[in-house]
Amino acid sequence: MIYCVEDERNIRELIVYTLETSGFEARGFSDGAQFFKGMEEKKPDLILLDIMLPGEDGMEILKKLKRNSDTDHIPVIMVTAKGAEYDKVLGLDTGADDYIAKPFGMMEFVARVKAVLRRSNKDIQQSGREYTAGKLKVQVDQHRVMVDDNPVALTLKEFEVLRYLLENRGIVLTRNQLLEHIWGYDFDGETRTVDVHIRTLRQKLGEAGEMIETVRGVGYRIGGNQ
Repeated sequence: MIYCVEDERNIRELIVYTLETSGFEARGFSDGAQFFKGMEEKKPDLILLDIMLPGEDGMEILKKLKRNSDTDHIPVIMVTAKGAEYDKVLGLDTGADDYIAKPFGMMEFVARVKAVLRRSNKDIQQSGREYTAGKLKVQVDQHRVMVDDNPVALTLKEFEVLRYLLENRGIVLTRNQLLEHIWGYDFDGETRTVDVHIRTLRQKLGEAGEMIETVRGVGYRIGGNQ
């Protein structure tokens, strides 16, 4: 089930129709109050969340979702006005899994939905795998990250970026490689998504975040000697 929170009726109905004709179950809500009532009835697999909403805006709704342990795992795609760079960055910083700017084509929209669902539903085939690098310890099957034995809370995408870098320790991964592997698509101009996640990841890891190196003009890596 996919929930769409969008106050413009025509857009909301088009999104729900497109999702249903693409094989998904979908339900639309015009504001946050309706949405949270729906959440009490059933939790969705994915939430499409417009930022500009009457009453409680999408960013506040996102913060509530990510603060609640019952909903913080549900992937969220933010829908922003075209060119609203601040909203995009703020949404990703708050824990959104992706964003898409209006107006958008339906093929790209469905591709993004499928990519986020594919990543969030993918079983990790490395049960028991553990990575250590300096003060950092990552237990893959438990989705647990520790720095100096202190737990660090990461979003799903932040965790996957960190895991992918550790899997390829010593190798420089381009932004496009990260975008395609973690998000499942490669659209021109979307590498900003990668940069935002790297930045928040470094902040959350504290001193351990310094091991994520920027290779200017290429991408990112965790050094092989860490």
